[in-house]
Amino acid sequence: MTNVLGQLAAGLGVLMIVVVGLVVLAIIVGLYVMGVYNSLQRLRVATESAFSGIDVQLKRRHDLIPNLVSTVQGYAAHERGTLEAVIQARAAAMKGGTIAERGEAEGQLTGALGRLMAVAEAYPDLKANQNFLQLQGELSGLESGIAQSRGGFNGSAQGFNATLAQFPANIVGRLFGFTPFDFFKAGESERAVPVVKF
Repeated sequence: MTNVLGQLAAGLGVLMIVVVGLVVLAIIVGLYVMGVYNSLQRLRVATESAFSGIDVQLKRRHDLIPNLVSTVQGYAAHERGTLEAVIQARAAAMKGGTIAERGEAEGQLTGALGRLMAVAEAYPDLKANQNFLQLQGELSGLESGIAQSRGGFNGSAQGFNATLAQFPANIVGRLFGFTPFDFFKAGESERAVPVVKF
């Protein structure tokens, strides 16, 4: 009987060690998952914040375009097709959508604005107009800001996507529904090489 009780006590001791070990392991795994989750959340928030920087710049550009079109229209009224293309591209860009869709729409708008600026070159009075020069300068500054903000966003998205792709963060990310960010890419019109004629 004493032998049986001794074996039972030894078995219970081993069982307690196993249970305590499993609890400690579960706590360690839980803390690790929590750390990875918090890291992914922090990177996601930073990436969304970087995108809001682009969004602010794009909104300012959208607000500037009607004044620019109006100024050009006063001097180059028969360039109706170019002016309408800018207005349509602006409307499409303001619709929103996914990051990829917005990037493409903004690329189309950038191309239309480039054609508008090319039209302005043909009108010396327009090129000398102070309002046009001011709007052109503001647009140029906004384009630089957009490019810089886009670079910041794409860097944040790259950091988030790289972390999300690594093991075991990819398992934790999938478990909690994290998805990679699309990059804010230049549209086809922004990639086109300009043709210079002399």
